[in-house]
Amino acid sequence: CIIVLLSFVERRWKIYPFEERFPYLRGRFRIVVPLDFTSTLRNRWSYAFAFGAAAETMIELFSGNLIPFKVPTWMISVAYLVAALEVGVAHLPFFACLSTTHRCLGGALGLIYTLTWSAVKVWYLMSCWRTLCKKSIYKAENLCYLWLYRWPNFLCLGFLIGCFGLTVVEELKLQLQKTYKIQVEDGLFVQPQQLQHVRRLLRPPEQLIKKSWFRRKVYDWDPYFKFPNRMIGTAVISLIGLYTFILTEQILTSEGIFFTSIMPGSYYTANTWYVTTALAALSSVAHIGHVLVCYRKHIKRLWAGNRSFLPEKYRTPNSADSVAALAKYPGSQIAFVLWGYEIVHICLFLFGFVFVHLVVELILKDGFFSWLHSLVLLVSNFFIVMGLLMMQVLLVRFFFLQDKLSPEDQQKPLALNNRKAFHNFNYFFFFYNVILGVGSCVLRLFANSFVGLLLVSRIDRTIMPRGYELMDKGYRTWIGMIMADHYHSNPIMVCFCHLLLKLSVEKQRDSKTYSRLNSTSGNQSQTYTHVHITCRHAPFFSLRLPFCCSPGSPTEGRARARWLLVYTLLRNPKLVLLRSRQKRNHDNRGELAFAWALTSQMQHDKDASIALGDLP
Repeated sequence: CIIVLLSFVERRWKIYPFEERFPYLRGRFRIVVPLDFTSTLRNRWSYAFAFGAAAETMIELFSGNLIPFKVPTWMISVAYLVAALEVGVAHLPFFACLSTTHRCLGGALGLIYTLTWSAVKVWYLMSCWRTLCKKSIYKAENLCYLWLYRWPNFLCLGFLIGCFGLTVVEELKLQLQKTYKIQVEDGLFVQPQQLQHVRRLLRPPEQLIKKSWFRRKVYDWDPYFKFPNRMIGTAVISLIGLYTFILTEQILTSEGIFFTSIMPGSYYTANTWYVTTALAALSSVAHIGHVLVCYRKHIKRLWAGNRSFLPEKYRTPNSADSVAALAKYPGSQIAFVLWGYEIVHICLFLFGFVFVHLVVELILKDGFFSWLHSLVLLVSNFFIVMGLLMMQVLLVRFFFLQDKLSPEDQQKPLALNNRKAFHNFNYFFFFYNVILGVGSCVLRLFANSFVGLLLVSRIDRTIMPRGYELMDKGYRTWIGMIMADHYHSNPIMVCFCHLLLKLSVEKQRDSKTYSRLNSTSGNQSQTYTHVHITCRHAPFFSLRLPFCCSPGSPTEGRARARWLLVYTLLRNPKLVLLRSRQKRNHDNRGELAFAWALTSQMQHDKDASIALGDLP
């Protein structure tokens, strides 16, 4: 009902002929757009908390709890699609009430729907509390923590209640003050921060100011840049999903960790598990924030025309892939964050488990100096290998390269010196470098594994080597998304289109000027518009047409057509006989006389004007 009502109050630009029969429904029932993922920057945090209110159901969809019955294996994907559509329909009023231009109606409907939704949630939580907390059932015991799952959802619902309530109060205040605020769609006009960004580009560069460590290393705030609601909503859902995922993991593993910790020789397991949980969670949260920083950095580079950070195959984007990436990015980012946390947590736990048994327990058992002596013996070969590698570089630098051409050069030229000694050096170290190559290969494997582990939840950076980026679907989604944003929200392009649109509107305003005059026969007023007409038998002329009706009504169209018909017949009397309403067997002598009189009058006026022009 909410969607139907919002669709009814919206107006369509295109009017169909059959709607002329229903004047009050003319142009009604416009398609409701819940959210603009491309360019809107209005109500960004409201949309983000609306996504947060839907995050709980989305996570249940992710876990498969929304499918109430068992489906065949080949129908699982279709069942998930139907469940996802159900989630979208259930939360559609939140977004529709935020996006509508009728803010008072949208705020009132959104407030009612949010309060109803919150009341149902509270009633369910309170009524099922005693039933869920049964200690005899392990699964039911875990559901005692249901309130820990629900509080982010209630927080988002509370924010939406405040947002809708504030919207209603503001609109009622404007109505009482008899002031009207013109609502402008974000997708049609330039945003204020985009204008400020273009003006900053046109001004001379400002004097460099020394920035703080936080602005240089962590984040440098830009007042003329705003993240789209897609990025903020994705970040909010990622944080809520990460919290829910960690909470579920801790609840499910709490008893297992407890029994493992009381076993002899395994009392460090619980501490290792909780420490690695905190480290993995902090890493995932940092990645979520870093993705936003990288988004701004990449978008600004694209605005400046710099595409060097992109692989060569992606510098010319595919239109279909880029637009599809706008829809695929939020889901991919959330999945990458959750799976990245789990993989990092497991790897850190294994590393911590090995570290405890190889370092902590040995120190407690044999003492620190005994452990340090064993460590030195173990890694001495590694340091010797690293020393030999550095020795080769130093020998080449001091003995096998020619001197600098100029004292100001930073390094020696790439030219050999002492060639015979270099060939002997190269020959004898050839056999030993084979052994060093084995160690380098192992180090390379460990280094790649470590870097890949850190970047597994980063969708903005590929973990594939150069030339194999196409195999990284997440990175392709990221590139397609930023390219689509660049083409749709580039401030310079948007400002240019805004100027073109403004110029065309001014031209239309000049060609159609409106004035309101008082009628001499009564108190009613008539609106006149200048209409320019070009016909075959008459020159270009201008005519003022009266309208006593509201613009866009059926009466206006009929009045316009009748006045145009009258003026055309006055300038072209012969067209009177060619009207489609004339019957063939009808006596048209009256029309002939009328046409002859008008033609004679026009010819007389023409002869008189010629005669006046010939006078000296």
